Amino acid sequence: MKNDKRKVGITLGDVAGIGPEIIMKTFLEDQLYKHFTPILYGNPRVLSFYKKVFSMDKFQYSSIKGYNNLSHNSLNIIPVWEEEFAITPGTPTELTGSYALKSLQAACDALKSKHIDVLVTAPINKRVMHSEQFPYAGHTEFLMNYFDAKDNLMFMVSEDLRVGLVTNHSSVRDVASKITKEKIIRKIQLMNASLMEDFGIDKPRIAVLGLNPHAGDGGVIGNEEVNIILPAVKEAKEGGIAVFGPYPADGLFASGNYKKFDGILAMYHDQGLIPFKFIAGEDGTNYTAGLNVVRTSPDHGTAEDIAGKGIADETSFRKAIYTAIDIFNSREEYAQMRLNPLVKRAVLHDERI
Repeated sequence: MKNDKRKVGITLGDVAGIGPEIIMKTFLEDQLYKHFTPILYGNPRVLSFYKKVFSMDKFQYSSIKGYNNLSHNSLNIIPVWEEEFAITPGTPTELTGSYALKSLQAACDALKSKHIDVLVTAPINKRVMHSEQFPYAGHTEFLMNYFDAKDNLMFMVSEDLRVGLVTNHSSVRDVASKITKEKIIRKIQLMNASLMEDFGIDKPRIAVLGLNPHAGDGGVIGNEEVNIILPAVKEAKEGGIAVFGPYPADGLFASGNYKKFDGILAMYHDQGLIPFKFIAGEDGTNYTAGLNVVRTSPDHGTAEDIAGKGIADETSFRKAIYTAIDIFNSREEYAQMRLNPLVKRAVLHDERI
């Protein structure tokens, strides 16, 4: 009998970080298998090692060689390297970085070949992973290149807040020079399309943040708002998008006025992620919008300082899985609605698993 559950591909991340722990804790919950079939790309020995470290006797998995013998009631793991190596929790190395890359490449191959429906990535250590084979600032840039995307939007999402970035992993020194009117317009367009297609919001409202304190105070504290950001907002609005701003970041979040918008576009990483992580907490998910595939990840890093201690919280990772499935389903409904405008779509953010 055909199984129509979504197939969720999962990368192992850096094995010296908390990736294996949050994955294993997530799949201690048997109820998850009712909703999807998980496939992990990595090495069974890593799970066996941490199973002993955490005395996690109830954790079970199935090691498989291909997609014809998937277990739909347990975590499947497809080995992507065979050699044994010593794992030291909290100590990432070039070797752990190379294995994280093998896991990511295998999962992306599976996603491109449609062996899996969505991809959820565990955290990587960018420092040890950076190499000739991975000359990227992070997952987002790798995925953009791998799936031949013209652009992307790093989109942090939760039930009540969605924050996208104009610049992703750029140093603060370089941010201002990387902000252009054209780039802001593209990010607004990507966010607007994602809110409709991926999140089921028919008429999204978007707020754009300024770059400088007080959004430049009319040019007194920097002129990026007057010369670049405001013209971008006006042009996007003329194009039919309900977009507003630029707003001072501190005022918009502190006042609670961010709740009036479906999406917030920040100019740089910390401007958007600090308030997002504070407000969303463990319910946050990192989503790469603008790709022709669905990829999410937890909104935290490898946390080497607590790796191997058994105290990592898996909530964000579990949320990332459900968010990926919701987005996949929303895209399918949106596509059907485009083909037949008489079909009404479900409001997915009110019907989450």
